[in-house]
Amino acid sequence: MSWTLYTFAMSHYSEKIRWTLEVANIDYREVRMTPVFHIAPALIMGMRGKTTLPVLKTPRATIQDSSRILLWLEETHAPFTLIPKALSQDIHAVERRFDAIGKDVARALYAASFGQGDAHILKLWTDHATPWQAVFVRQAYGFIRWAFRRKLNITERGAARAHQRITEVIDWLEGQLSEGRTYLVGHQFTAADITAASLLAPIACPRQHPVYGDPVYQQTMVDATAPWRDRRALQWVRSMYDLHRGQFQADSQVRQAA
Repeated sequence: MSWTLYTFAMSHYSEKIRWTLEVANIDYREVRMTPVFHIAPALIMGMRGKTTLPVLKTPRATIQDSSRILLWLEETHAPFTLIPKALSQDIHAVERRFDAIGKDVARALYAASFGQGDAHILKLWTDHATPWQAVFVRQAYGFIRWAFRRKLNITERGAARAHQRITEVIDWLEGQLSEGRTYLVGHQFTAADITAASLLAPIACPRQHPVYGDPVYQQTMVDATAPWRDRRALQWVRSMYDLHRGQFQADSQVRQAA
């Protein structure tokens, strides 16, 4: 197994690439990182001055950022069935639309759950930590939460703007679905559908996802997801998971990052 995908387990951008690789039948190993401890590895692997995940490491290249990974897959694995050449422009347009609200989704969820859902957030942040990493994160949680608030602009005003932008994209998605289509580009399942479903999955809480489908997560985020949870767009997300997600990788293919 020569491909390695570095992720956060709860990251919707990581889910986008995880799902893409699995639908494309590309064998890979997943390494789930721990917040804070991902910073140095991401900087070193990405070589772009960025700390973002996912990072895909292959014998041919190391690619950081979900949109750049999709472009690389499209270019190096042509014909890439999830991005047919004739549909590429439209697929990437949908991808950009949903990628643009990725931080808004995180901002809205954390704004509503910091303070009252800290125990579960701390669990999510340490689920794949080594013992000493988990101790550090627990001890430094107050500071990490403060830094996270600053980085994501988690304020009352920032959360309100995030709510508006998420709603606008959900409105757009429902406009597309009102035309009777199942898929967003063409008549087949593509990377556009994977991106839209993945980026909204933290709100839709599909049962297949080991984080978002967990009842404790759903209860923790119940107030945050309430404005959109029952909308048609979120029902579509859950249907995409039912139709196309399948099983997540076995635990034997996932390891902690030391």
